[in-house]
Amino acid sequence: MNGPEIRVEFAPGLSLFVPHARRRGATPVVTDGVSTLGHVVESLGVPLTEVGALVVDGREVPVSHVPRADETVRVRAVARPQQVPGAPLRFLLDVHLGTLARRLRLLGVDAAYESTDIGDPALAARSAAEKRVMLSRDRGLLRRRELWAGAFVYSTRPDDQLRDVLDRFRPGLAPWTRCTACNGQLEDATKEEVADQLEHGTHRTYDVFARCRDCGRAYWKGAHHDRLEAIVERALAGYADRR
Repeated sequence: MNGPEIRVEFAPGLSLFVPHARRRGATPVVTDGVSTLGHVVESLGVPLTEVGALVVDGREVPVSHVPRADETVRVRAVARPQQVPGAPLRFLLDVHLGTLARRLRLLGVDAAYESTDIGDPALAARSAAEKRVMLSRDRGLLRRRELWAGAFVYSTRPDDQLRDVLDRFRPGLAPWTRCTACNGQLEDATKEEVADQLEHGTHRTYDVFARCRDCGRAYWKGAHHDRLEAIVERALAGYADRR
């Protein structure tokens, strides 16, 4: 690019996306004179899904603003809790976030998940068609214009991923109401209704069951219940009263 030079300063929370040389203070950037500020910010490595306000010389501007020479731009991180207007809060997760998807479902959060790599165009199209917030660690995917909404998942650890999503979006929590396998709604079921899915020991030991309305999978308080209960209790203690 060979056009107006501006100075760009990124909020500390966005430092992950930018080179070390741009992580402290406002640094010079040469623009082409026609690209929008949103394009300039993304060209520097920051997906617009992670950007809050864009402040130019003390005034907030839209992503469509075309920078002029000598402007100073401050790029703020998205505000938390983040509001997603226009539709019920629902998520779509890519193939790399299966554990996070199951934990969100455990908490009753509507979390669709692609267990195979269907490609960025198809994911973005589904996000738009179903009005779901795309959760991903793929910056290229999050830069696709057809996304309805998106958010970068900052950690590779499921515990931290869950905390981050709950803190950012504050979804309503309704534990034990969704199928962790398919995202369908659970309903009470009798032992007889799910008997064909039960081993002999389970049939003899447990009396309370639920079943997914969509895939028919049976649920009961089995060997892993204490671990799952701990996940639920941490989430409720940390976020249920902060919506």
